[in-house]
Amino acid sequence: MPTIDVNGTMLGYDDTGGPGPAVLLSHSLFFDRTMFAAQVAEFGRRYRVVTYDHRGQGESARSPYVDMDTLADDAASLVTALDLGPAHVVGHSMGGFVALRIAARHPELLRSAVVLSSSADEEGQVENFQALLEYARTAGIPEAVDALAHTMFGDTTIAARVALLQRWRRHFAALDESILTAAEGVVHRKAVVGELVGCTVPMLVLSGAEDHAYPPELSRRIADTAANAQHLTVRGAGHSLAVERPDVVNDLMAAHFAAT
Repeated sequence: MPTIDVNGTMLGYDDTGGPGPAVLLSHSLFFDRTMFAAQVAEFGRRYRVVTYDHRGQGESARSPYVDMDTLADDAASLVTALDLGPAHVVGHSMGGFVALRIAARHPELLRSAVVLSSSADEEGQVENFQALLEYARTAGIPEAVDALAHTMFGDTTIAARVALLQRWRRHFAALDESILTAAEGVVHRKAVVGELVGCTVPMLVLSGAEDHAYPPELSRRIADTAANAQHLTVRGAGHSLAVERPDVVNDLMAAHFAAT
């Protein structure tokens, strides 16, 4: 596993080394870079696709404190260190918080942004989120897996995509308590919607029609605020859009990359 030291931490990453423009994939809370397996398979030979684990998650170094601004600085430093820019940056949920901050603060690093199942606002379900985290702390993360699954996946996936759900339930159950530090950073993040006013980075904003964590209106607000953004809603998917409907996501991303 390659690693790199950036912004005062160590990040684990993979680089396909493809011939096209770079694509940096930034994962969701409770997942790791393997959530983008379908996107790496689709784009890795045509583009230089880089996946990485956020600090405090996956195979990256643990951290006593995780906040979204620091994660955005990590990603921007990674783009510079690996000479990826200008890159397409794809961010899923928490990774979307990262992508939005880079688009607003470091547009020179980006060719475009794709934001999936995310928000530019502060957390709107603080009490529910805190209750879930407290349950995970007291009962243990394996006991919280059912609640996590119902938050992270849509009704269609829960009802009909048994193998997919089981794969990620096993992943959630194996998480260590450091994930709760990252979750606190998500809960207490600041809004960046004001920073997107006038942002001209070409942006594709995707939401799942069955997303109970960040419903489509939050994605629509991003697209309505940024100067060069398009919002689309994908049916049959919840919060984990890239793993629930990779076929649709990949087609939309391919069209977006080709246009930018």
